[in-house]
Amino acid sequence: MWYMPDRQSLRTAFGGALKESEPLSRYTSTRIGGPAEFLVTAESADQLAEMVRTAWHFGLKTFVMGSGSNILVSDSGVRGMVVVNRAQGIEFREAGEPLTVRAESGALFGSVARQCVERGWAGLEWAVPVPGTVGGAVYGNAGAHHGETGRHLRMAEILQPDGMVRTWTREELAFGYRSSALKRHGLDQTNGRVPSNVLLAAEFELTRSDSGKLQAKVDEFIARRKRTQPPGASMGSVFKNPPGDHAGRLLEAAGLKGRRIGNAEISPQHANFVINLGGARASDVFALIHLAHDGVKETSGVDLELEVELVGEWGGQC
Repeated sequence: MWYMPDRQSLRTAFGGALKESEPLSRYTSTRIGGPAEFLVTAESADQLAEMVRTAWHFGLKTFVMGSGSNILVSDSGVRGMVVVNRAQGIEFREAGEPLTVRAESGALFGSVARQCVERGWAGLEWAVPVPGTVGGAVYGNAGAHHGETGRHLRMAEILQPDGMVRTWTREELAFGYRSSALKRHGLDQTNGRVPSNVLLAAEFELTRSDSGKLQAKVDEFIARRKRTQPPGASMGSVFKNPPGDHAGRLLEAAGLKGRRIGNAEISPQHANFVINLGGARASDVFALIHLAHDGVKETSGVDLELEVELVGEWGGQC
C-alpha cells in the first residue's frame, strides 16, 4: 500500500537533488502539465535504478519520465515521485557480427540513430527525426517510415519490482503495434499500481552499410517530417492508426483540422497532432481529444485508440 513518507526523511535521502511542487510543463514537449509532488533527475542508468529503488523504499508512487514527447500530464499534476530520466550513455560495439549499440534509456533515440548513420550502421536510420528517448521508444515500440524499434532490439536491461536488474530478450518484450510487454504491464505508477518494471538500457543489432546512402534516406525522412508535421510545442501522434488506415486521414475527413479549445488546437498541418498555441491547459487538450475521437466515430464509425499516455491525477475525466 502506498503511503506518504516524512518529508524530512525524503529530503535527507535525496539531498539537493529533490525538488518539490516542480511544474512538469518544463519537461514536456507541449509545455503543459501541473506540478510533480516530488521530482529528481537521474544522470545515469545506475543512478536511475538507485533513485527508483529509494522512491519505492519510501512507498512513493513513481513515474519515470523521458523527454515528455508522448504524454499528457494533467493540470493537477502527479502525486508521488517523478524521476526525470537523463541517463544518456551510449556504447558502440564493432567487434564481430552483428554490430551492436547499447544506449541508456534516457538517451535521445534520434541522436543514437544519427550516430549509427554516421558510422555506416544500418537499421535505425528511420528514427533520426523521431522525438523521444530510447526508453520511450522501447516502451511504446516507436516506429516511422516502415521501421519499428522492436525489429532491431536485441535485449533490454530492466529494473524489476524486487529491486533486481535482469536482461529481457526481444521475445520477452513481446512487441506489438505501438506496444510492448512493458507498456501493457504498466510503467506509470501515478494511478496507484504496484511497483513495475523500469527500463534502464537497451541494446540494438545493426548491419554495415554505406553512410552516404543512409544519410540520403535520413535527409528524405527529415524533409518529409518538416512538410507534414507542425513545429513548436506540439504532441503527436495523438491516436494510433487503425488497421488499414491512418488516424490523420480520418481526423481530416471529419473536418477537425484547425479545431480549437482554449489555446489547444488540432494542427492545420497534420490532424493527428495537437498544438499548444500558448498557455494551453491539459484540460483543453483532453477536451479536444474527446472532440476528435467522437467526430471520427460519428463520421467514419472508427473508434480511435489513444497513442499518447495520460499521466497524473485525472479524477473522473478518463
